[in-house]
Amino acid sequence: MSSDFALPPGLRHRQVVVRDTVLHVAEVGDGPAVLLLHGWPEFWMSWLPVMNRLHGEFRLIAPDLRGFGDSGKSATPRSDVGANAHADDIAALLDALGTGPVGVVGHDVGAYVAQGLARRHPQRVEKLLFFNCPTPSVGSAWVRDGHVNEIWYQSFQQLPLAEQLIGSSREACALYLGHFLTHWCHRKDAFAPVFDTYVENFMKPGNLRGGFDWYRSQNAARIAAIDGHPAPSVPIHQRTRVHWGRHDPILKSEWASFLSHYFDDVEVSFCEGAGHFVHVEAPDEAAQVVADVFAD
Repeated sequence: MSSDFALPPGLRHRQVVVRDTVLHVAEVGDGPAVLLLHGWPEFWMSWLPVMNRLHGEFRLIAPDLRGFGDSGKSATPRSDVGANAHADDIAALLDALGTGPVGVVGHDVGAYVAQGLARRHPQRVEKLLFFNCPTPSVGSAWVRDGHVNEIWYQSFQQLPLAEQLIGSSREACALYLGHFLTHWCHRKDAFAPVFDTYVENFMKPGNLRGGFDWYRSQNAARIAAIDGHPAPSVPIHQRTRVHWGRHDPILKSEWASFLSHYFDDVEVSFCEGAGHFVHVEAPDEAAQVVADVFAD
């Protein structure tokens, strides 16, 4: 395994009871607390390149969201585990861990969760950092300029057939995950050192369903936004930084123009050497941004 994905010294794992489930948490370091929220198709290990670079400066807390990784799973498909449900899970997690206000880093699904946390539990969030940042305005852009061909998976993954097909064999799962972990990357080999581990993770019972439940839960809001009627949202007041991968094919960097509609205090910059997964594709740069945002 490459040094980017090595396990940093002092890495701790625990299972924490929150609300009606149990969240697995990986944690390292003892400095100011920074919460790392992953996306799909990911789990806590996506943050290892950043954790390896910053464990001497921060207390880095990387949970698996409900339904992902080694966190609790639902026995049947669910459509009620959207951003707000995950945000309430995370607020309960922070209570259990005894943190004060934390810095929050969000990516992909985790970016939606971080926004939900900032709105529903603002006392928990000191500052925000996003590596690429979807907002409700992205909805109408999903179907413009031919982009609809990029979002086929968001509908497909709501079908019972999806879990059955992709989980039918390790080869099928590898083929499916490999599409996203290369196509969405500008640096195509970024996940190569841990690709087998990713496949093993999503082949665990319930892990495909857990990720797909996110898309079931988001569907009504996504369709409304595509139709030009996004749900009203309260502006986020916490100081926010967005560092967007210039070459992201699914969340286009030009969509950063929407951010001022949702954040009162937002600074935007771009990573010229990355696509969707800035924290994995350009970990030196990502870690520097994390340090710059949360060290002061």
